[in-house]
Amino acid sequence: MAKVLIVDDSPTETYKLTSILEKNGHEVITAENGEQGVAVAKKERPDLVLMDIVMPGLNGFQATRQLSKASETSHIPVIIVTTKDQETDRVWGMRQGAKAYLTKPISEKTLVQAIADAMA
Repeated sequence: MAKVLIVDDSPTETYKLTSILEKNGHEVITAENGEQGVAVAKKERPDLVLMDIVMPGLNGFQATRQLSKASETSHIPVIIVTTKDQETDRVWGMRQGAKAYLTKPISEKTLVQAIADAMA
C-alpha cells in the first residue's frame, strides 16, 4: 500500500491514525511539527501526508503550502486532519494545496476513503 507521513504534535492522535493506517496495510512515518514534517517529506518522499493544523512553530497551513509549492514535494497529496471545523479554515486549507480537509475525531472509514480518493 502507501507510505503515509503523519504530521501531528499529539502523540494520542498520531497513535490513533497510525493504528488505522497500519491495520489497512499502509507504512507510517511521523513528524511532530510543521518544520519536521516538511523536512521528512522532502527526505522520505511519502505517497501521502496527513497534516494537523494547530502545531507549535510552522503550522499545518504553512507546512501544506510549502509542500504544495516545492517542486520535489508538489506531487504528494496532503490531507488536512484537524479539530478546526470552521468553513473559513476548510477553504483556507484547500487554498494552501490540500486535497481534502477532515475534522477530528475521524472515523476509519472516512480516513481510508479520503486516502483512496487523494491517491486516485
